[in-house]
Amino acid sequence: MTGGPQQSTAGQQTGGQRPTGGPQQPTPGGPRRIAVIGAGPGGLYFAALAKQLDPAREITVFERDGREDAFGFGVVFSDETLDGIAQADPKVFAAISAEFARWSDIDIRYAGQVRTSGGHGFAALDRNRLRAVLQDRCAELAVDVRYRTPAPPADRLAAEYDLVVAADGIHSGTRAARPEAFRTELDERHCRYIWLATDKVFEAFTFIVEEFDFGTVQVHAYPYSATRSTFIVEIAADAWRRAGFEALAAREFARGESDLASVERCAELLAGHLDGHRLIPNASRWIRFTTVRNASWRHGNTVLLGDAAHSAHFSIGSGTKLALEDALALAAALSEQPTPDGALAAYEAERRPVVESTQRAAQASLEWFETVGRRTGRDPDRFAFDLLTRSRRVTYDNLRARDPEFTAAVDAATGGSPGVPPMFRPLKLGALELRNRIVVPPLATFTSPDGLPSAFDRAQLTAHALGGAGLVIAGMTAVSPEGRATDRCPGLWTDRQEGAWAELRRAVAAVSDTPVGLQLTHAGRRGATAAPGPDGIGRPLADGWPLLAPSPLPWDSGSAVPHEANDVHLAVVTADFAAAAERAARAGFDVLELQFGHGHLLSAFLSPLTNHRTDGYGGPLAHRLRLPVEVLSAVRAVWPAGRPLLVRISAADWAPGGTTEDEAVAICRALGEAGADAVDVSTGEVVAHQRPPYGRGFQTPFAELVRAATGLPTVAVGAISGHDDANSVLLAGRADLVAVGRAQLHDPFWTLHAAAEQAYTGAGAPWPAPWLAGRRRPPGPGADKVAPRLHLLREAAPPVHRRWRPAPDGQ
Repeated sequence: MTGGPQQSTAGQQTGGQRPTGGPQQPTPGGPRRIAVIGAGPGGLYFAALAKQLDPAREITVFERDGREDAFGFGVVFSDETLDGIAQADPKVFAAISAEFARWSDIDIRYAGQVRTSGGHGFAALDRNRLRAVLQDRCAELAVDVRYRTPAPPADRLAAEYDLVVAADGIHSGTRAARPEAFRTELDERHCRYIWLATDKVFEAFTFIVEEFDFGTVQVHAYPYSATRSTFIVEIAADAWRRAGFEALAAREFARGESDLASVERCAELLAGHLDGHRLIPNASRWIRFTTVRNASWRHGNTVLLGDAAHSAHFSIGSGTKLALEDALALAAALSEQPTPDGALAAYEAERRPVVESTQRAAQASLEWFETVGRRTGRDPDRFAFDLLTRSRRVTYDNLRARDPEFTAAVDAATGGSPGVPPMFRPLKLGALELRNRIVVPPLATFTSPDGLPSAFDRAQLTAHALGGAGLVIAGMTAVSPEGRATDRCPGLWTDRQEGAWAELRRAVAAVSDTPVGLQLTHAGRRGATAAPGPDGIGRPLADGWPLLAPSPLPWDSGSAVPHEANDVHLAVVTADFAAAAERAARAGFDVLELQFGHGHLLSAFLSPLTNHRTDGYGGPLAHRLRLPVEVLSAVRAVWPAGRPLLVRISAADWAPGGTTEDEAVAICRALGEAGADAVDVSTGEVVAHQRPPYGRGFQTPFAELVRAATGLPTVAVGAISGHDDANSVLLAGRADLVAVGRAQLHDPFWTLHAAAEQAYTGAGAPWPAPWLAGRRRPPGPGADKVAPRLHLLREAAPPVHRRWRPAPDGQ
C-alpha cells in the first residue's frame, strides 16, 4: 500500500540501491523453474527482472484476478526507488516516468488554515498503469503470467518448482499455511480507514485534519494523474462509531463491493475540501491497518516478498516502494549467489534492516495519527511542524534544508529568535532560569565503594557543567544504606556524605555557573547488586543487604526475594527522602530529582506488575500512588521554594498488564498537584521480562502525552543523541527539555559542540573563557581545498515549491 510521502533524508541508502560497476552474469546452477504467487507490482517486477537476468529461466506467475481488473488508486515513489528502477530496467523506468505526477509541496490543512512546506520531491502514478507497464514488460520477456488462475497450494508449488516467490499480499495464504515456519506477528491497529479516489486534482500532498463534534477526521490525499487523486480517510475507532460509520458498515460486503453509504457520508463531511468534486470508490470499505512482521521470510525454497513479508503504514507511503525494492534485491541475489539457499539468505539479510528501519518510522507515524486528537489544540505552525517530523526521518535540519522559510516561520510563531536553534532557547523552571533546553541526566559512575561521591564523580560533573548543558544532574544517590542499587553507589544519609557533596558542588561552581541537580532514590528490589559488568547487568551480591518492595516479588529468578514493606518501613522511607532532600539543599544543589521510575522502590509501588498489595498502598491506582505522593509531599515541604523539584517516572512497563497511558497521565497529574515542577518521562526497567521497542526517541511520545494532558513541563529522555533530534522534539512541542545521556558519555562537551555545528554563538551556549579559541570546529584535512569550476553553465537550483498543475487536454 502506498498513500503518503516517503519520509527519508537525502542520500539515505535503501534496498533499491545496489553497488554499480557493470552487470554480473547469472550464477550457473541457480533456480531454473520459478513460481510467483501474485501479479501485483512486486510479483511482476521480480518476474521481469529475474527473466531479464537469465532468459533461460522458466517463470510462471499465478494471479486469481483478470489482467484488466483494476484495484487501488495511486502509488508514490521515492527518489531512491526510482534510481533503482532506472538502473535495473530502463524500459520500465521510461514507461512509468512519462506518466508521473510530480510535485514538491506538502499542504497541511488544519484549524481553517493551510501551511505549506516545500522541497520534498514526489512522483506518483496510477497503480493500475504501473501494473500495466509491468504486465507488458513481462509479456515482452516471455514470462508466463496466468490470469484468473489461483495458485496451487504453496507446498505443491514448492515440490514442482525450484523456487516459489509468495507475493500474495498482506493476507498471504502462503504465509498463513506455514505459521510455524514464518512465525508471523500481526499488529492490527484500532483506527479505521477507507481508501478512495477523487476527481479533484490536488496540487500537493495534502494532509487534512478536521475536527467535528464526534472527533477528528484526517485525510491523506495526493494527485496521481491529470484527473485523479488518492483520498484516504482515517478516523480513530471511538470517533468512527460516534460518527455513525459503524452502523453503515455493519453488513457483510461481497468481494470487490464498496461501502457506498460510508463513501457518501465522507463526501458530506469533507465537502469543504472537495470543492464540488466526487469521491470515487473501488472495493472501498472501512478496514484497520495491520503491520505484518515475520521472524523469517523464507522456508525451504519458498520466500515472501512485499506485503506478504512485511507492511508499513500508508502514512509514509512505503508499501509498493518496499515491494519493488524487495523484487530488485531478490532477483539480484539469485544471480549473485551460488546456491538458492544462499540467495534467499542474502536477500533477507540485505532487505530486513531496510524494512525494519522503515517499519520503525512507519510505526511512529501511525501512532502519531492514531493520537492526533492530543495535538488539535496547537497553533497551526507548530502542528504542521509536528506532523512533518512525526516519523523522525524528517527533522528540523532536514526541513531547514528543504524549505528555510517554512522552518523560520515555525521558529518565529513559537517564540523563537532568528539564528537561535530551539535547543538554545531559555526556560524558566520554578525560580531557576535555564540558559538552554539540554539536560545531562543522572549518569551513574559506580565508583563509590564508601558511599561518598568519588573523584570520578567530581571529574564527570565538572566536565558536564563545562560542556554547555542547561542543567546537569548527579545520579542515583541513595537515601539510605539499604536503598543503594549497588555497593558502589553514593548516598546522602550521613553528615560526611553531605560535606563531600557540598565540597563537590563548590568545586563545580568555581569553574561553571551551570545549575547542578541531584537525583535521590531508593532502589528497592533492584538493590544489592554488583556494579554492572561489560554486558550492562549487575549481578546480585553474595553478601548483599535485605531488600524492600511493595510485594515479595524478586526482580528475576536469580535475585533475592524482597521483604514486603510494612507501615514502619514506609514511614522510614518517607523520612529518609525528606532528610536527604534537606541535606541536598544545604549542599547547594539547585535542582532535586526523585527517582520514581525504572523499577526502584517508588516505581514498584506505582506499577500493577510489581505492587500486589491489598491494603491502602496497593490495588487501584489511587492506592498505588499513596506512598509516592507521601514521599513527594514530604520532600516538597523541606526543599526550598523556587528550587525546581523534578520526578522521573516510567510511563510504560513494556509488558502485558503494566501501566497504561491513562494511568501514566493520572500519575503525573497527581505528582504535579503534590508539588512536582516537571516530570522526567522515561519508560521501562520495571520488570525483567520487558520488551521495549528501542529506537531513536522511542520514549518521546510519552513526554508529549504527559505534557499535553497535564500541562506540566516534561523532559524527553532516551535514545536522543543528535542536536537535530533535540531541536525537532522541542520545536514540535513534544517536551520542554531534552535529556541527552549516553551521547554525553561519548562527548562531555556535546552541547558546546552542537552549538559549533549549528554556527550558534549566543548566550545559550557560552564557552568557558579559557576555551574560547576552540569554539569553532578546527579545520580538517582538505579544509583549504577550493574546488575549480567544472561546468560552463551551472544548473539552476530546483524550485522549493513545485505544484502539480497538469495542462488541460490538448494543450
